Formats: sequence, C-alpha cells, structure tokens
Amino acid sequence: MEPQRYFVERIAGEHWDVHTVVPAGQSPETYEPTPREMIAVAESKAYLRIGRIGFEMAWMSTIQENNPHLLVFDLSEGVTWIEGQCTHHDHAHDHDHGAMDPHIWNSTDMAQIIARNTLNALCAIDPAHTSDYEANYRALSAEIDSTGRVLHAMLDTLSHRTFVIYHPALTYFAHEYGLTQLSIETDGKEPSAASMKVLVDEAREAGVRVVFVQEEFDRKHAESLAAEIGARIVTINPLSADWKREMLRIAQSLATP
Repeated sequence: MEPQRYFVERIAGEHWDVHTVVPAGQSPETYEPTPREMIAVAESKAYLRIGRIGFEMAWMSTIQENNPHLLVFDLSEGVTWIEGQCTHHDHAHDHDHGAMDPHIWNSTDMAQIIARNTLNALCAIDPAHTSDYEANYRALSAEIDSTGRVLHAMLDTLSHRTFVIYHPALTYFAHEYGLTQLSIETDGKEPSAASMKVLVDEAREAGVRVVFVQEEFDRKHAESLAAEIGARIVTINPLSADWKREMLRIAQSLATP
C-alpha cells in the first residue's frame, strides 16, 4: 500500500526497489490484484504486509501458497488494535462495534511501530546493510517524533474535538489526539435515512465543523450532512504515500477556524 512506501523507502534507501501491490487511487479494502500485480509479487524477495487491511485478509493465503519462496513480514506486529467503525473519546455511541480498524498508519505512535518493524524486516532480509538501515531508521523515527509534536501543538487545545468522515480511516489519529470520529459509512455500507438523521443530530450537538471525504468514495451523503449542519467539506487522502504531509494537512483542516 502507498502509505507503507513512505516508511519502507526511507529505511531501505538505495538498496531496494519498493513496489506497492495496491496502486494509488484504489481502495485497499476491496482491491483485486491484476495478473501483472501478481507477477510483480512473484518476482519479489519479500512481502511487507500492513496487518489487517481487506486486501490482505482476502489474498495473503493465496499469495503465500503461490509463492513459497516469498518472505512475509507483518508490520503491525505489536500494534494495539482498536475495535469499531468509530472512535469516541469518552463518548457513548450505538454504532456496531467489533471489527478491528486496519488504518494503523494514521497515527504517529503506530507509525513508530511500523517503522521499527520495517527496520527489523530489512535487517533480516539483508543483514549486510544493517548499519545503513539503522541509520535511516533513526532519521525516520526522529521525523515521526517531530511530526507528532507539531500535531499535538495544533490539536491539543481545540475546542471543537469531533469530526465526521465518510469512511472511518482516522480511528488511530482520533484516539491519539483525544478527538471523536463519527463515520457516515457503517460496516462498509451506505447509511440509511434513519442513521443519517441520528448522525446529523449528533454532529450538530458536538459542534462539528469539518466533514472529511475521500476521493474513492461517493460524496453525496457527506455534502448533504455538511450543508445541514453548516460544516466544511475537506477532501483528504489517508492512503497518500506522502504520510507526513497528509497527517499535517488533516490536522490543519481541523485547527482552521
């Protein structure tokens, strides 16, 4: 996936070519790889999986069966998973919970775990260049830390701490910065009229100012809700390969009056 590229390329440096199986603009929840993508996997030395994203849950067993030579590393090892389609900070809500949110990279705490696991994987694959990988990892870890400090400075004193998003991809972001995420989509399904009414009432009560939309999803429900509560529509890309820029842009959107 493209968000992984940010971490892997920075640690791998010049020693590896990084290929993402799920291309930019495609949903990693539902993507079905083309024959060309499967050939690229077969020609690879290792596969660094992100954890529990839909694509991997559906295809990893097939990928491993067809490529017994492939070294597979799970970059989510050590992650504390968060359940549910919504994240609520000290807030009760009656949406269905239970599924683990897979979007772990949208958090600096989780990004540090991904980076550390990436380092371990690359050192296992290519121990001859361990010193290079460790130096690159230290630089990346410092960058993630500094990004986290900037995000806290922007978000810790917000008076309006709830936002709406169509597809709930910011669970870990909301959890880390004490925010509340309300999602329009529930369990991968479009909302009913009744659930939209509940969401509108809740968003209005919470003083929501921002409704996030993603390019790969329909905007009509988000635009309708935003118009009804007087909130701004902001298009984001939580699947961006430019992880730092996107994290800062999301935070800035929330911090802007």
